[in-house]
Amino acid sequence: MPRHQRYCPADVPQHVVQRGNNHQACFFDPQDFATYLNYLTEYKEQCQVDIHAWVLMSNHVHLLCTPKEEMATSVLMQSVGRKYVRYFNTRYQRCGTLWEGRFKSCLIAEEAYVLNVYRYIEMNPVRAAMVQRPEHYFWSSYSCNALGRSSALITPDPRYLALGENDAERQMNYRTLFSGVLAEEELCSIRSSLQQCSLLGSAVAQKGIAAKYGLSIPQQSVGRPRYNR
Repeated sequence: MPRHQRYCPADVPQHVVQRGNNHQACFFDPQDFATYLNYLTEYKEQCQVDIHAWVLMSNHVHLLCTPKEEMATSVLMQSVGRKYVRYFNTRYQRCGTLWEGRFKSCLIAEEAYVLNVYRYIEMNPVRAAMVQRPEHYFWSSYSCNALGRSSALITPDPRYLALGENDAERQMNYRTLFSGVLAEEELCSIRSSLQQCSLLGSAVAQKGIAAKYGLSIPQQSVGRPRYNR
């Protein structure tokens, strides 16, 4: 089966997922989580990628990010992935691959969908029944975006900044977004776009992004995607 073409134009938000090989764990304890975040913070500056939201699960990673240069997200994920694998293999006295091939990603073609992806990412531990509320999970950006925890990793997206005139107002309005859950149709749309490395947004918005950057739009499959969370 041919690979999906990788799209990474500058200044277009992306939802990125990197999974452990065969769904194996990539993080076992706080040191592992913290080490990955340190590498991510280091390389996001070098690679010129703004990160808006993130969550580290035991066997996969979600990011919402915007590259400042073409293909910068790919360089970021490759750089962080390789360095973390060296750390992980040394620490646990293992060898070989850790990640499940290339990361998956989708471009967010429409501004209205950006905050949905924020919510999708930070609600991942709740959907996985690991915690009851997103603030109860430490290894995500929710406490930064919703509660004001300082982080060198986070750069607010313009759609987040538009939630209020100051930090307190933005955080309050952001928390309000989490008072309800994403509709099943929205969840399926996000999952399908990721699975197919496609574009997320209305048909009109997808065509606009595709025309602007000379992209092809993969045929959307029918039915519920296999992607779970």
